[in-house]
Amino acid sequence: MKNNLNHGARRHNRRAFLKSNAIIGLGAISAGVMISESCTTQNKPGSSEKNSSEDLLSRYQECLGGPFPEPQPLNQKLRETIKKDGYRIESITYDVLPGESIPALLLIPDNVTAGNPAPGIAVWHQHNGEYHLGKSEPAGQAGNPMHHTGVALVKEGYVVLCPDSLCFEERQDPTGILKRGDYERFEFLYQVERGRSLAWKDILDMKQSITMLCNRPEVLSDRIGCYGHSMGSTHAWLVGPLEPRLKCVIGNCCLPTYEAIEQNHLLHCFPNFVPGWLKYGDTPEIASLIAPRALHLNFGEKDSGSPIDSVRRGLIRIAEIYKQKNASANFTSFIEPGAEHVLSDAMWQQVKECFSNNLKSA
Repeated sequence: MKNNLNHGARRHNRRAFLKSNAIIGLGAISAGVMISESCTTQNKPGSSEKNSSEDLLSRYQECLGGPFPEPQPLNQKLRETIKKDGYRIESITYDVLPGESIPALLLIPDNVTAGNPAPGIAVWHQHNGEYHLGKSEPAGQAGNPMHHTGVALVKEGYVVLCPDSLCFEERQDPTGILKRGDYERFEFLYQVERGRSLAWKDILDMKQSITMLCNRPEVLSDRIGCYGHSMGSTHAWLVGPLEPRLKCVIGNCCLPTYEAIEQNHLLHCFPNFVPGWLKYGDTPEIASLIAPRALHLNFGEKDSGSPIDSVRRGLIRIAEIYKQKNASANFTSFIEPGAEHVLSDAMWQQVKECFSNNLKSA
């Protein structure tokens, strides 16, 4: 994917976003959340080796905030259809909780029908402090052309779902009282009050999005994948362990370990933080719960948001889990020398090959 924005401007936007979250983070520290006893002791990441995958998965669910509610009927609604060259975009909504719906853009190739279905991919959008952007960026309707990944994927023959994450685009404060990061802080604290994390809510939303994608007649429900850049990458490896319908999970430029966050005093968006998980491991141990299903992770060597030395150690641990499950070939990674927090052509080639190998192959 070509980068059409100035590198300096991108770095400035990212620094401004991280700086603004410093104030938000203070509110999180002072909020004080009751966390179940099993999620309060912090140990080194290696302790996860003593736990079975099934046990770790249940601990992960518990640390997130507990079980999810029974799935809500989708009640899918079509708002608009936009014709494009070789594909169409359907503007849709579907319910996730009573009284709460997810707006999304669904991209469908012209040659894909119920009689000729195709694999489906959900694209989780980035954060970048751009609350006015959500689904519209990967769907090619706004934002940086580098991240018009939904358009690139639909042109590869996939049905692509681009939903809004909570607090972005159409899911900003419906009252209009709170703006930008203030509303994100509000939603984070709303979950904290209930003993849950914002990651719990984001995963609930993503699971419903996968249900919507699987229920579409144009989609091969046994060939579903997901992709995300930055916060979208975090969303990918957060939902992967708890969504077995995902055959292939791909993340670009985001696996910040708690080790690196603490050592470098990094500030990241709220979904990165799972209360109490350090008792069982670090963020690579969450990603490793996707095994034995396909997982690919891209990184820029100079990406300050995911310090590469910590990333390299985490990749080794993920690879070891895949080896233990006799699925070494299903975990791949790519670190681009000299690259920062971008989606480069080389990174995108890795994404395309991974999806092709896991979703298009019979």
